[in-house]
Amino acid sequence: MAASRRNIVLIGMAGAGKSTVGVLLAKALSRDFIDTDLVIQAAARRRLQDILDSEGTEAFRRLEEKSVLGISARDAVIATGGSVVYSVRAMAHLKAAGTIVYLKLPAAALEQRVTNMDSRGIVIAPGQSFAELLREREPLYERYADVSVDGAGLTHEEVVQRIIAALGE
Repeated sequence: MAASRRNIVLIGMAGAGKSTVGVLLAKALSRDFIDTDLVIQAAARRRLQDILDSEGTEAFRRLEEKSVLGISARDAVIATGGSVVYSVRAMAHLKAAGTIVYLKLPAAALEQRVTNMDSRGIVIAPGQSFAELLREREPLYERYADVSVDGAGLTHEEVVQRIIAALGE
């Protein structure tokens, strides 16, 4: 598959800017944009937090995996939910048709951006802190990433330019 036909898949923690950067990146590269959180919500006809509250994290992860496996895009920018990296099958599916870009931010910056932990739809264990969740997920993000872009101190537009440069687009 030619590089220009491959999807660009954004992974990272809640607050890293995947959705915002994804829209800007798709516009800059004249590509379609898919947000897997919206795909999940549309399939379930409920908000992410409602799914987590009523069915729990395991049911949410199954729904997330099923939704991601159902995506058959080409030449798109795909913003994923932060928990997608827990699914080996979902990540293999995304990686088979795309380049995985890990949007990195330090814990303090992420925590500053995520002010709605109780309503945002974040897959987190009861009593687990955001910093602990980041430490748990970071090795998974690193494992799957083809490219990592550190957004510390950058605007969303600057992150887009770093991604474009890193991918040679």
